[in-house]
This record gives sequence, structure tokens and C-alpha cells, in this order.
Amino acid sequence: MQQNITIPANVEAEKGLIGSILLEPTILNKVEGRLLERDFYEQRNRIIFASLISLYREGKNIDITSLISDLESKDTLTKAGGFEYISTLADIGYSTRNAETYIKFIEDASLRRDALKLLQTLTEKGYQANTTTENFIDDMETSVFALSKRKKTGTFTNIKNITGVVLANAEARSKQKENIVGLKTGFPSLDNYTLGFQGGQLILLGARPAMGKSAFAVNLVVNVASKNKKGRATVAMFSLEMPQEQLVERMIASDSKISLKNIKRGYLKEAEWVRIQTACTRLNNLNIYFSDETDLTVNKIKSVCRQLKEQDDLDFVVIDYLQLIKSEGGMSMNEEIGKISRALKLMALELNIPIVALSQLSRAVEKRDDKRPIMADLRDSGSIEQDADIIMFLYRDDYYNKSSTRKGEADLIIAKNRSGQTTEGDGIAMIFNGEFSNFIEKTE
Repeated sequence: MQQNITIPANVEAEKGLIGSILLEPTILNKVEGRLLERDFYEQRNRIIFASLISLYREGKNIDITSLISDLESKDTLTKAGGFEYISTLADIGYSTRNAETYIKFIEDASLRRDALKLLQTLTEKGYQANTTTENFIDDMETSVFALSKRKKTGTFTNIKNITGVVLANAEARSKQKENIVGLKTGFPSLDNYTLGFQGGQLILLGARPAMGKSAFAVNLVVNVASKNKKGRATVAMFSLEMPQEQLVERMIASDSKISLKNIKRGYLKEAEWVRIQTACTRLNNLNIYFSDETDLTVNKIKSVCRQLKEQDDLDFVVIDYLQLIKSEGGMSMNEEIGKISRALKLMALELNIPIVALSQLSRAVEKRDDKRPIMADLRDSGSIEQDADIIMFLYRDDYYNKSSTRKGEADLIIAKNRSGQTTEGDGIAMIFNGEFSNFIEKTE
């Protein structure tokens, strides 16, 4: 037996809200930014609401006379039901105390209509022969995630809705003892340059092999997890090159200050076992998640991160490394890396988290007398330079120059920084202890 299908709508709530606004125009203060014209199902109510919002934004009086005049000037009075319908809305005498309830009813009905429309669109796309399963699932997750987070501000947001947020953030930061506005990295100078890693940022860490970029990334993971949100920040690390057991071995070595080689071999004294167990206890209290799946695509990474965001409020992501992310094929390497970097930037914005992606630099470094990395070394890596908000390089002079006076040191070079300054001279001086897989900032 076929059931009658009713489109989700609450026309009475729409009438009630419009009537309440005509009685008490200040209600528009709470409506602005929450409801859009398209949220009203009935055409008459949709046109009237658009006119009321227009009058409100122009600072004009909100009453029947002004409303009728505005509708007439736009030649929409007849479509809005005419004078008789508008008078009826104003005369019914809706209770202004129910305005919030009316808003909620209208929001819910609009969201359900959008959800049904989305399901119809996805169903049609699912039947298309040229749509891959992976892309279809990613489109579905992206759409549903966006729908679940939908804010009633439309494509554009009026500046009035932003200035309040900026002032509130500035006031909150003024009460802090530190100037860091993002996530602390555990490296004070890096925090000073970047003000901390911030939501929506794509951060690139580039280096030639053997510079220690994976070790630095592991240090970042632990530091961010332990030094933010009172040690409860949630961090995800995707390692496409190294098994998760090896990553944790590095974390234990760095925390316990016990040789990574000895941990791997099990050559440990009784006291060292105690230090390792203590390190494991500290690490176990952190919210760190690993994925060492080697067949990862950007879509898979996004899917996992969305799930983490929903269940544990994801704060930070590290990917080691960019060039190992599986491509969809059919493009040059340059185009593929560009597509991947752009997708990661959009993911950072969608989830409002900073993402650090490690990257191999071109072999051009090895052909120069001066081996220090520069931005030009990224030219074979698509649009990374354009997409990244921060670009950092690791350089170890003692790797190239055996007679170097800087044994065991490394430089962290900030070559691009949309949020602040780049480093001058050699960069931020670091001490790198490969035995413990550990970077610490040099203090002199």
C-alpha cells in the first residue's frame, strides 16, 4: 500500500515567526544569521521574510506600511499574498515569546528538506557509471558532514556576524599569559614565529632524506598531544613509510632518553626497563592515533579524520609523507601532488585543524654547493607552495660537511609563513640526537 508523502515543512511556524516580527521587530536580532530566505517553504512567507531582512539590514522601520512599500517597489506584493494576507499575519496576534520555538521548527524542516534533496542527488550520482566507488563515498561523507555542521549564514557572512567573534577571541587571548593563539608545538621559537599551529592551516615540512624529518614529526605529535588542552589534545598520524610500532619506539626512545637501537635489540638494564615503562605510561595517557596503511588516498585520510573529529574532536594531523599518498592515476606526478596538496588544504579548512604534511625535496639540492633547501626545491611538487600556509625545511650541515663545526645540530628554516615572519639567517637552531630520535631547541 503506497503511503502519502509529505514534504517536511512547518508553514504555521513560518507565519508565526513573521507575525511575531511584525509585532516585535527586535526578534530579527536573533533571526539574522540563523535563517535564510530558502529556509521558508511557502513562497509567500519566503518573499515576506526576504523583505523584512532587507528592511532590517537597511536600518528601516519594521512595520506593515514599510513592508508593503518595500514589496511594491520590488513588484512582489502579489506573490507575497497581497495586503490581505500580510494583514492577517499581523492581526492574528502570535505570541512573541514563542519566536525561538518558531525558528527551531523552521530550521528543522529546512534541514530535513536539504537532507532529502542530498539523498536524491547522491542516489542519482551512485547510478552514474563514470563515478568511482571511492569518489562516490567521499562525496557522500563530505556532503553529510557539511550538512551536519550547517550554519545558517549562507554562502557569505555579513561582517556584523564576524566582528563579535573577533572581539571575543581577542578578549580571551588578552587574558592569557602567552601570545600563542594556536597549538603549542613544544618548540618555543617555532611557536613565536607561527603563534602556534592554527585551524585550517596546511603546514609543509620539507627535507632531503636522512635530515630527520620523520623524527621531527614524531616529536611534534607527542608535543602537541601533551602540551595542549591540558594534555588531552587529539592527534592523528598517518605514516605511509614506517610501521606504527617503529613510530612508537621512537616516541619511547625520545621520552625515556634510551638508545633507540638498544630498545630495538632489547639490550636494556633493569633501571632502563623502569624508564621505558614510565615512558609508556606517559604516552598511554595521550590521545594519539596511528594509521600505517600504505595504500592510503586522500579520500581515505579524510574519511578517517572525519570519524575522529566526530568521536574525539580531532585537533592535529601529521602525514608522513606527501609523495607516498596513493594517486588516482591519469595525471603527471606534478599534477597529482598538486591535487593532493589542495585536497589536504581543503580538509584542514573543513575540519578546522592544522595539518602537517612531510615532503621530499627534489634532487636539485644535491647538485648545488649550498645544500640548504630553498623554495625552488618544491617546484617539482605541484602547487604545494601555493596551498601551504607555512613551509618549513630541515637542514643538517654535518650530514653534508663531515668537517662541520655544528655536529649534532640542525636548522629549522621557515621559508613561508602567512601568519607571521619567516626565519632569518640559518633559521631556528635545533639539537638533533639521532640515538634518541629527538629534537630540542638549542638555547644559547
